[in-house]
Amino acid sequence: MTKSFDDLLSKVNDCSTKKLAVAVAQDKAVLEAVKVAKERKIADAILVGDEDEIKKIGAELGMDMSQYRIVDEKDVVEASLKAVKLVHDGEADMYMKGLLPTGTFLKSVLNKEVGLRTGKPLSHVCVFEIPGIDRLLFLTDVAFMPYPTLDDKKCMIDYTVEVANACGVENPKVAVLAALETVNEKMPCTLDAAELTKLNDEGEIKGCVIDGPLSMDIALYKEAAEEKGALDRKVAGDADILVFPDIHAGNLVYKTIVHMVPCKNGNILTGTKAPVILTSRSDTVDVKVNSIALAAVVAERINANK
Repeated sequence: MTKSFDDLLSKVNDCSTKKLAVAVAQDKAVLEAVKVAKERKIADAILVGDEDEIKKIGAELGMDMSQYRIVDEKDVVEASLKAVKLVHDGEADMYMKGLLPTGTFLKSVLNKEVGLRTGKPLSHVCVFEIPGIDRLLFLTDVAFMPYPTLDDKKCMIDYTVEVANACGVENPKVAVLAALETVNEKMPCTLDAAELTKLNDEGEIKGCVIDGPLSMDIALYKEAAEEKGALDRKVAGDADILVFPDIHAGNLVYKTIVHMVPCKNGNILTGTKAPVILTSRSDTVDVKVNSIALAAVVAERINANK
């Protein structure tokens, strides 16, 4: 089982080297991450954007630009479409956002002709390595889907289970989170949690063990479960996947962990034909490299399934 990002990077070494297409690649942090990813044999990159700027920044970073394929396209929209088409056509395995607005990037992902749409909703998966927790935690959705319906949550769980599987976590334990552990009709997210648990029990949602509604302390800590008399809950203290009721809860937890805990994390967008790396401008180079590594193992899983 993969319990850390070091384990994940070791797992990447067992995969074939992946190809990464970067849209509007003239971004210092992104190019630095691309450089590290190549040095660690995580992925090679095709850089789409303003060639002069890409080479200028690359020189500042000490990159040997002769080792990279560069597609010169100064128009941001056209660059995003050319980059995503590389993945659509199988010339690259994963797609990464560079120096362009998120809305423009997502339009390229969803483009009918050259994009990566599947007809299913998109969702965000964040993977954390947190001190004191002996495994990777998979969080969804903390950044993309604002108010997921029951059907959306089924998709979110399916996607995140696939990511966990790619990371070596088979039959992951899924905690559907709420503010309490019992169903309350005045709190719709508890009704959704109970229904998802039922669907899992009935075999409609496979490949995982689902329990909810659960409070976060019971999901993560045996001591809390024991204190609350909840040790009989199926994932008490052992949750691998945390499903949040809405983007507010997910994003608040995400930012609290990132800014207050010495942790490692990586993020990808799911529900697409290939992994999509949608990191923030404020994310560190390490987060970007971790996200590329995460996308690489997911791409390996997708290719194996094909």
